[in-house]
Amino acid sequence: MKRVVQLAGTCLASLCLLSAARAQDPETCRSVTFGDVGWSDIAATTGVATALLQGLGYQPAKTIASPPIVFAGIKKKQIDAFLGYWDPSMTSTVVPFVQAGAVKVLERPNLVGAKYTLAVPSYAADAGLKSFADIAKFRAQLDGKIYGIGAGNNGNALVQKMIDTNQFGLGGFKLIESSEAAMLVQVGRAVKDHKMVVFLGWEPHPMNVEYKITYLSGGDDVFGANYGSAKVFTVLPTDYQARCPNVGRFMANLQFTTDMENRLMVPIMDHEDPVTVAKAWLKEHPQVLDQWLDGVTAFDGSNGVTAVKHSLGMQ
Repeated sequence: MKRVVQLAGTCLASLCLLSAARAQDPETCRSVTFGDVGWSDIAATTGVATALLQGLGYQPAKTIASPPIVFAGIKKKQIDAFLGYWDPSMTSTVVPFVQAGAVKVLERPNLVGAKYTLAVPSYAADAGLKSFADIAKFRAQLDGKIYGIGAGNNGNALVQKMIDTNQFGLGGFKLIESSEAAMLVQVGRAVKDHKMVVFLGWEPHPMNVEYKITYLSGGDDVFGANYGSAKVFTVLPTDYQARCPNVGRFMANLQFTTDMENRLMVPIMDHEDPVTVAKAWLKEHPQVLDQWLDGVTAFDGSNGVTAVKHSLGMQ
């Protein structure tokens, strides 16, 4: 009888270990839908998350929509995760959903150090154009122009207000509104000819890799403190981490850097597939897997890091 009890205990222990090895998520969690607002930085981070989840044996997909529709989709549990809530620019949009208990913003941001303000090529800063207060001093060299992006953009509105109110002596300057691509073409021409140019700059963005640029100081009252500093947060349905704890932990683990996103975005803006770009990047930077997959298993319960490396052809 004692031997039977011992065997039964051994079998029970084995079953417990087998159970512990299984993924924590039910089949209903295998499909993971991301919200995507069509921005290159969100395409990059969503591409990384998608590549990792594919390696873990999940079935990720994405829905492209405006921020309000994405948040509404999370509320209805039609979208499982959104990696692109920019605070403070999206705060007014997301607050009603949070106050209604319809979505959950993870406490830890997935990106810190983002910025959005006026910038110049670094040679212009070396020549003395270092702050908002310096712009008017270089009016002639700048041809009285400040380059923005698409009409209706909040950054353009901030620049136009400075011009209209003669803030920093900018009265009489002209805001050149155009597409992001057209603005960067103009910046590229100025850099090639070593000419002065002031433009809307932000990070993460490939411009930070392709050009040596300096963000102008002194614009805190216009664009916000610390060069228009922003944080990016992950948003989930309120009960998602309880329903899908394995993927929920994965989402909470994800943290990026501005340099990482800058470099991921370069090929994406050249129309390469974000997931393909992410897989190539992950193969070159496998050290990130230990942090991002800490405590995360593959869907079948196997080791998460091993599964992803296998899927990437690294093992």
